[in-house]
Amino acid sequence: MNPEMFQGWGKRNSYFEGWYFKLINKEENRSFAVIPGIAMDQEGGRHSFIQLLDGRKQSASYHKYNYESFAASSKKFMVSIENNYFSEDSVSVDLPNFKGAIRFSGNVPWPKPWYSPGIMGPYAFVPFMECNHGIVSMDHSIEGQIEHNGDTLNFNGGRGYIEKDWGSSFPEGYIWFQSNHFEVPGISIKASVAKIPWLRSSFVGFILGIWLKNRLISFTTYNGSKLKRVSVDLKKVEIIIENRRYRIEITVSRDSATALASPLKGHMEGKIEESMTSGIEVCLTDRYSGQSIFSGHGRNVAVDVAGKVEEIFI
Repeated sequence: MNPEMFQGWGKRNSYFEGWYFKLINKEENRSFAVIPGIAMDQEGGRHSFIQLLDGRKQSASYHKYNYESFAASSKKFMVSIENNYFSEDSVSVDLPNFKGAIRFSGNVPWPKPWYSPGIMGPYAFVPFMECNHGIVSMDHSIEGQIEHNGDTLNFNGGRGYIEKDWGSSFPEGYIWFQSNHFEVPGISIKASVAKIPWLRSSFVGFILGIWLKNRLISFTTYNGSKLKRVSVDLKKVEIIIENRRYRIEITVSRDSATALASPLKGHMEGKIEESMTSGIEVCLTDRYSGQSIFSGHGRNVAVDVAGKVEEIFI
């Protein structure tokens, strides 16, 4: 019922769990993703890690730690790896050339009623899912400072986003993107489309949520939404989805990406490419009236396009 918390109690092999903290400063000229987690391979080899992605410089580093350095609270979302601490309201990092503390406020969590705990909906109750997903905060303000390569970076007035994944592997093919930088504050969008193994077959699953200042409009596999179009090339991603009331049309303009480690049966030996500097066009309309609910351009878009994405094209 609390997907943001550590889920890996009792796991011994073929398992990963990680959190994704996106940090953008007020001037939008510095962007980082800090990704703490654990990995357990098929033979039971275990370690904890922190990945750091510098979105503007398009560089990444992987910091590996003993598994025993990882600790998690059983009562709330709070994890630590050596001198690095992560929770829903703060991050404190002590990495080579990246040290400091960032605080969050005004967090926007994904709703989690008893029958649908978080973004996975009823699939959260399925015990054999290859990859589970959770949203900690769709949007929030950040403040604090980071010492990076001898420079002091001020994040006061910046924006942040937090999500997580856990399971055995990332999907064989998937698209993921997120932005909470639009012309008007208080708007955030997150989407993923993936090939999902299911018993001896598979299906195309999708989750899209757009937060419009004070309400969430969701388009998901489990709420009756229909995926109308999925298309990817080297320059853009196009997605169209409809639910009973709304239609959303999205075009992501892809920018250069940086390689990150990703899980394969618990091994952090896969590779994905992520951009943090892409753009997005969003058009949300009311299907009953034909009126525009929201139309806008987003910045600082984080984008992954990985694996056999041609198998999810529509």
